[in-house]
Amino acid sequence: MVTVEEHYESLLSDVYTWLMGGFDEAKSNNVEFFKSRNITPSSSGIAVDLGAGSGFQSIPLAELGFNVTAIDLSQKLLNELKSNSNNQPIITINDDILNFKDHVSASCELIVCMTDTITHLKSKDDALKIFQDSFSSLEDGGKLILTFRDLSAELKDTDRFIPVRSDENIIFTCFLEYEPATVKIHDIVYIKTNGTWKLNKSCYRKIRLSVEWVENQLLSIGFKLEESSNSNGFQTIVAVK
Repeated sequence: MVTVEEHYESLLSDVYTWLMGGFDEAKSNNVEFFKSRNITPSSSGIAVDLGAGSGFQSIPLAELGFNVTAIDLSQKLLNELKSNSNNQPIITINDDILNFKDHVSASCELIVCMTDTITHLKSKDDALKIFQDSFSSLEDGGKLILTFRDLSAELKDTDRFIPVRSDENIIFTCFLEYEPATVKIHDIVYIKTNGTWKLNKSCYRKIRLSVEWVENQLLSIGFKLEESSNSNGFQTIVAVK
C-alpha cells in the first residue's frame, strides 16, 4: 500500500486535471461556486488553499483579490498551478497540509480544503487537527470551506466499481474496498499510446468521514455552520469563526 503522496506521484498527478474535466471546466465550476456564495475579500484578504492541486480553487480566489497561499504534496500539480496562474500573486508550498500553520504568518480571512482533500488524511485525528488549526488561524468572521465525499455508507458488490471518466485515449475506473475507518481506493487507468493500451494501477486509503461527525467537530471547536449541503455526492460545508 503506497502513501497518498506516492500514489499521486506515480499515477494520479499525471491525469488529475483531465480527471476533473480539464483545467478550464474545473476552474469555471469554482468561479461559480465562490460567486454563488459571495466569497470576496473584505478584511485581511489572506486565503489558504489546502490541497491546492493544479489551481482550481487558488486561481479563482486570486482573481477575486485574495492573497493566496497554495499548499499541496504534489510538486507536479503545483507546477501546473504556476503555469496556469497568469502571474497571479499565489505562493505555492510543497508540504503536507497538516503543517499549513508553519506557512501562515497572519490571521486568515479564508481557508479552503476542497475536492475531497480532507479524506486524504490518515485519520480522524488529523482531520480534527485541520479543523482546530483552521479555527485558530482564522480572523473573527473568517470562513473555512470544505467539500468532500461522505464515505461512511458502504457500497456493496459491483456498486463498488466507479467509472470515473473516459475518452478515446484514457479510461479511469475506481474500485472501493471498505475497512472500518478507511476505504482502499484502487485506481485503474488505461492509457492508449500509439494505438496500444497500457494499464496503470495504484491503491491508497481515504478516511471515512460522515457529514454528522464533521459538523459536530466544527461546532464543538466553536465554528458556526453557514452552509451544509450536498450536490452530486459532494458535501459542502461553510463554517464561520
